[in-house]
Amino acid sequence: QVQLVESGGGLVQPGGSLRLSCAASGSILRIGHMGWYRQAPGKERELVADISSGGSTNYADSVKGRFTISRDNAKNMVYLQMNGLKPEDTAVYYCNTDIVRLGSYRGMNYWGKGTLVTVSS
Repeated sequence: QVQLVESGGGLVQPGGSLRLSCAASGSILRIGHMGWYRQAPGKERELVADISSGGSTNYADSVKGRFTISRDNAKNMVYLQMNGLKPEDTAVYYCNTDIVRLGSYRGMNYWGKGTLVTVSS
């Protein structure tokens, strides 16, 4: 069994900052890609940022220069530091990872349940 649990969401004023965390737990042998997606009301889920097992990062154009993704492989965690938040960043943010479970030889893709970020004055 593998679980992803996000935390750190909340209400913040425009221009403010939040740090999201995602903890992976369970029978984990290895974690590959880790990423953050978001889904705003009435919109499709979209990639915000991702990071490879080697540390290579990729960002959506809308968040470049404002958001930073990082990971702690020893703790099986991924983070999203969000600065300069805008009302259009309001969404449910989801953690997504590729995990190889103990006793398995191939990875599977997992999603967390999401954490709500609301940017409003």
